[in-house]
Amino acid sequence: MIEVKCLASGSTGNAYAIDDGESVLLLEAGIPAKKILSGFLPLLPRVAGCLITHEHGDHSDGAAGLASRGIDLYATVGTFAGISGIDRPYRKHVVRAGEQFRLGSWMVLPFETKHDAAEPCGYLIYSYTAREKLLFATDTYYIPNSFNGLNIVMVECNYSLPLLNESIASGRIPESMKPRLLRSHFGLEYVKNFILVNNMSTVRHIYLLHLSGNNSDARLFKQEIQRVAGKPVTVF
Repeated sequence: MIEVKCLASGSTGNAYAIDDGESVLLLEAGIPAKKILSGFLPLLPRVAGCLITHEHGDHSDGAAGLASRGIDLYATVGTFAGISGIDRPYRKHVVRAGEQFRLGSWMVLPFETKHDAAEPCGYLIYSYTAREKLLFATDTYYIPNSFNGLNIVMVECNYSLPLLNESIASGRIPESMKPRLLRSHFGLEYVKNFILVNNMSTVRHIYLLHLSGNNSDARLFKQEIQRVAGKPVTVF
């Protein structure tokens, strides 16, 4: 059974790990490498690599530090172009949407996502050890693919449109931010639609990621997704 662990989630930084009992994958490196290494210390001997979705700092700030400490990084050409300071180029492994690859006890298939980044992607990940399939999708306003046979869903749920409008009306955020949010992040209404158009019959757990500090409600989001999906939900 795949175990999911989280050190950070949100606009201030993202760092997750998945463990199938044989090898570990780090997902994102959006906090300092020292914090990632110390937070996941018991897992480090089994880490096969770190998958990065895009170059924004809250997903990649710790990447160079991880590479300098012997952890291989996996990302698209566009993502690597936006990450500075990686002084060990042999730790950089380029991935491409639609081209799967083996990494430790995992098979990884990158897929295109929609975000204001150079070449963002999500990852469909299968564990040969646990015989489970996991979807990791964050920082995207749309997921162009459909999926079957998923067991774990890790998906961004950044905002709710009514809460976003309330934040603008109250002056907590400027209205100029709204178009960018709508064209770069996955909102509650879109997550619910994603669940409805995909086969969730085999899913055993859903993890909601990257909630906005101003435009989200963790309790509401958990209730709404549990209601629609009929599955256990954890909010990171």
